[in-house]
Amino acid sequence: MITIPLHSTKKGTISVSKIAEPYGEDSAPVASIGISLTGNTDTPDWKVHIPMDNLDEVIKALESLK
Repeated sequence: MITIPLHSTKKGTISVSKIAEPYGEDSAPVASIGISLTGNTDTPDWKVHIPMDNLDEVIKALESLK
């Protein structure tokens, strides 16, 4: 897991990880991105799972926001 400090918060974090079988045996891997306002990466306030097959497109979309 990669943890990044969440800008404009005292303890907030962004956590990024890869989950091999997020929805049980034989489910496709995902990139998991969590946001915690308190820094608790185990129970983020928000999270999103991005299928690995969509990851390149999502990265391009995020880069276009810069």
